[in-house]
Amino acid sequence: MISAFFNRYRFTHFLLAALLLSGPALGELDPATEKALQAAIDGEHRSADAKARDKYRKPLQALEFLGFRSDMTVLEIWPGSGWYTQILGPALRKDGKLYAAAYSPNGPWGYMRRSLGALLTTMGEKPDLYRGVTVTEYELPYKIDIAPRGQADMVLSIRNVHNLVAEYYGGGRWADLGFQVMYDALKPGGILGIIDHRWPDPATEDPLAANGYISVERTVSMAKAAGFKLVDQSDLLANPKDTHDHPEGVWTLPPSLALGDKDKAKYQAIGESDRFLLKFVKPAEGP
Repeated sequence: MISAFFNRYRFTHFLLAALLLSGPALGELDPATEKALQAAIDGEHRSADAKARDKYRKPLQALEFLGFRSDMTVLEIWPGSGWYTQILGPALRKDGKLYAAAYSPNGPWGYMRRSLGALLTTMGEKPDLYRGVTVTEYELPYKIDIAPRGQADMVLSIRNVHNLVAEYYGGGRWADLGFQVMYDALKPGGILGIIDHRWPDPATEDPLAANGYISVERTVSMAKAAGFKLVDQSDLLANPKDTHDHPEGVWTLPPSLALGDKDKAKYQAIGESDRFLLKFVKPAEGP
């Protein structure tokens, strides 16, 4: 079963890549934004381990694709320990604003407290870099006041949508609310960028995303139900080496390497998970 739809996926990936290469180039970053982003990506505040992820996550190209500008108001959903925050915060500190909708300190899972602690420590050690960042508490379904309504130019949900359908987040019970929160935070015409671990066949995906993967089709369906319009998608973060059938799901792969030293070289050779990159807009109000 896995090999059958993986072969189909590889063919689809080839066609998508061909279309992307033959289509128009990505919009260029304005000079101020490119300078701010590159300085943040190259900054000494980022560890060698963090920078080692750049070859898989391609933050400059991903943010360029989404239309990021350094003068935007941006909402980052569940930033975890702050891998992207370390880029977004410094890039926005001069002319923009970042809201980081972080895990609750009283969340039920240990990783929530560890991630929040790491995020706050990072920001506390370099306060000037993060002076434009406001950390808010985001815990569905009760703590959803995470940014001023209708003020954000961009919302970024990076490897988070699969959480909205996971058993430990209510098994999808609050997924609609999660998308509604993102919709409400945006200005009309604002951008929602979603990156997540791609499950290649919606007919066979786990409804609870226990393996960390979710399909493009399911993600698009939830976003459209909230009122978003899909305007573009990219294979920038695709990884055809990812067979999607690992013992501990996506966490088997780097950087988590959930199996420790067992088959470590094998999973390092695969690299980080196969991911999709989607760009939505909140339609302008009125006729």
